[in-house]
Amino acid sequence: MSIPAFHPLLGVLVGVVVTQVAILATSVYLHRGLAHRALTLHPTLTVPLRAFLWITTGMRPREWVAVHRRHHAALDTPEDPHSPAVMGFWRVQLANAALYRRVARDGTTVGKYARDVSTDRLDRVLFDHAFLGLGLGVVILSLVLGWPTGLLAAGVHTVGYLGLSGAINAVGHTRGEQPYANSGTNGRLLALVSAGEGLHNNHHAAPTSARFSLHAREPDPGWWTVRILTSLHLARVRHSEPKLTH
Repeated sequence: MSIPAFHPLLGVLVGVVVTQVAILATSVYLHRGLAHRALTLHPTLTVPLRAFLWITTGMRPREWVAVHRRHHAALDTPEDPHSPAVMGFWRVQLANAALYRRVARDGTTVGKYARDVSTDRLDRVLFDHAFLGLGLGVVILSLVLGWPTGLLAAGVHTVGYLGLSGAINAVGHTRGEQPYANSGTNGRLLALVSAGEGLHNNHHAAPTSARFSLHAREPDPGWWTVRILTSLHLARVRHSEPKLTH
């Protein structure tokens, strides 16, 4: 049996695209939608988004929500799940996923911080099984692109998604502008490649806002996406104007 043709440039390109879409889904659905209730998505979008995040990240929405809410509640204290001020920059940057998993599985965080995020039969049968979802994602890429190119795309996506997620918590609390009195920082380049999540200082100042860009020339692809969804009547924003808390 012959080995399928290997297309490295295609593999890298697909891996980058999958990463960007996964970061966008995380920002709009998990972060702005579920964690902060800054917007409500139409029910026809939620199952596809859950399925996509399942095969690209393996994350359980209620765990992501709980860990993030605990981060806001315990910012820069020993109870913060991923504070570079407490744990150091490189631990948060390189081990961000492990930090999430450790706190999410501690037996108390999910029950305390995500009581409003319910589970259903799809979670029990499919979405709670992270490795099944991730394996299915790799299989899909391999079937579409051929297994050598598909495995490269999966590898690029894994490195890209973990790297960007770590940077949002590590770089986003150590390097950049701080127009508001919180430890988050604003980085325009990071925001551009992380669906606006790099505007972390703005987010901590107005956590219930679906819009992270509060000043001129701040790129927020997540907000651009939300505006498209609202124009299509697929999303409803909680506040028309950001409500600053800091």
